[in-house]
Amino acid sequence: MSWSLRQSQRQSQRLAAGLDRAPGRGPAVEAFSLRVDHCVIAVSDWERSNQFYRDVLGAELVGLEKGRFAYRFGGQQLNVHGPESTPHPRAADPVRPGNSDLCFRWHGPLEGAIEHLAVYGVPVEEGPVEREGALGRGRSVYFRDPDGSLLELISYDDVREG
Repeated sequence: MSWSLRQSQRQSQRLAAGLDRAPGRGPAVEAFSLRVDHCVIAVSDWERSNQFYRDVLGAELVGLEKGRFAYRFGGQQLNVHGPESTPHPRAADPVRPGNSDLCFRWHGPLEGAIEHLAVYGVPVEEGPVEREGALGRGRSVYFRDPDGSLLELISYDDVREG
């Protein structure tokens, strides 16, 4: 069954139960809250990538079954597909090393992020530039992981203070 057909059936069930009506027009909309729990990146070299994400980005390395790893950042996690790793299920067009684009929130002035990257010899590809993020306008710098995935550090501190 296709996704759109399943969605249509769910919508019909929700309407029948009175769950999709706006306040003042019938029963209240069912309340729920979503947050990103994890997403997936791919790497070509476990040792090199584990070192980069641990040392440069401060990830906690979490060992998974079959020799895989996850990179944990507080309440969010990057599950990592790498050499000798074919997790199931996976995307129809699985993520490949170097084709991800991720943004991490930097707490503090963006200049601190630039200095931090320099300590680890990570060149800034672009920035600082103003960008729109999950919390509104911020200032960002862009750089790459060892496989070439585009990474971004965004700071909202500079914009709020200025």
